[in-house]
Amino acid sequence: MTRAGALLLLCAALFLITGGKCDDICPALRDTVDLFISGSHEAYIEQVEKYNQNPDVLETANTLKSCVDENLTPQDKQDALSALNKIYSSSLC
Repeated sequence: MTRAGALLLLCAALFLITGGKCDDICPALRDTVDLFISGSHEAYIEQVEKYNQNPDVLETANTLKSCVDENLTPQDKQDALSALNKIYSSSLC
């Protein structure tokens, strides 16, 4: 499985957690996911810090964002964002 595929599975899990109701995904969560995939490292960490100042959470967020930035290609990131946009705009939502 590619890294982008794994990321898409994570996004699909988010979709399932909301019961398929995309309108219920709060805008802050959408913004955070977008920053995680394609935002700057600093912007993503600042977004996480708005909602959680736990050092362990921030360290994990830092590690995961570094992993995404180092391993996903620009095309992988675009594919993930495209998939998310399709989920958000789906008639199933």
